Amino acid sequence: MPYTAERPYQNPSPDELRARIPGWGADLDPRDRPSVPREKYDPGATGAHWDFPERQPGDESRERSLEHKFVTPVFGTSVPLKGASGAIRRFAYERFSEGRAAHWLLLILGDRVDAWESHARSFVSTRPDNPVTETGVLSEAGHHPISSRFGQKRSDLSHIWMDPLIVAGPWLAAPVIAVGVRALLRRRHAS
Repeated sequence: MPYTAERPYQNPSPDELRARIPGWGADLDPRDRPSVPREKYDPGATGAHWDFPERQPGDESRERSLEHKFVTPVFGTSVPLKGASGAIRRFAYERFSEGRAAHWLLLILGDRVDAWESHARSFVSTRPDNPVTETGVLSEAGHHPISSRFGQKRSDLSHIWMDPLIVAGPWLAAPVIAVGVRALLRRRHAS
């Protein structure tokens, strides 16, 4: 019976377990364990000349989880936070713990905003993104687009209707937004 004062079940002894389960307790003898030399505390064996590594400069501007007192001594700086996506990510780290869904949802939102910012930057560059070639739509025609999708029990069929909206939607909306912004700017200059 669970949750009673008396203990109805006694754990079997190591000898009983060894007799019942082949190989039980094979790693109890330290001589049979290959990791035993690594488990010994020997600071001189590592070759490290420090107790705590030197801190990499620039950690004050890096995002850090609330659970940690400081960032790791060495961290990556290949993609620093920037723009609206950086502000969203910084807010996620400053406000929410990693155990909260809001933290991760904000990081996902920051990723999506970063993608939109990259698309917007590509429009003003000399080489804008090309959604037709980058999505692989043209290669679909030569690889059985109908028969590979239907009758195959593919999991992506449930959202296939959304894919054109998600991929082409921003590209179709961008010129409309640009025209709207231009009209607002003209109105502002006219008044």
